Amino acid sequence: MNGDDDSIRSFLLAQVAWFVERAAACAGVRRIALVGSLVTEKLHPKDADVLVTVDADIDLAYLAKAARGMKGRTQARNKSSDIFICDATTGRYVGRICHYSNCRPFVRMSCRADRCGRRQYLCDDLRNLRLPKDVVVAPPLELWPVVVRRGVIPRDVEEMVSRLGEFGARTV
Repeated sequence: MNGDDDSIRSFLLAQVAWFVERAAACAGVRRIALVGSLVTEKLHPKDADVLVTVDADIDLAYLAKAARGMKGRTQARNKSSDIFICDATTGRYVGRICHYSNCRPFVRMSCRADRCGRRQYLCDDLRNLRLPKDVVVAPPLELWPVVVRRGVIPRDVEEMVSRLGEFGARTV
């Protein structure tokens, strides 16, 4: 990797670290994992994908605000980010964080949620996107509260992981 590839990867990883720091402080968050192209050696990642496991009764407002902050910064570089949500009780993928700050039924015609507003800030667009069960159950890299690697992790991601230890992630 060199040039712009390094800077985009570094930029996206910095955004992931920023998000993890905020999400880890949110009551009801049980696990934060990195999934998608950033846990590979892909030279041109288009986005940063994070899987967050939460309690069923969590208020998603704070998490959604952090997700929108990350998405806004990644879009400034013509990239993107998605925060996928997994239910801690069932272990199932339940949707993504809604991209809209005003998340309620009948506000946005472009809302992709199957049941918009059923749960505030949860975009349950399961007819459009489903994460593979193996990724949800055993993501390639758990970042918080314990670092768990499943496979070879790229060096730049390992560097980000070492910085995450500064705010509470333990390595096993």
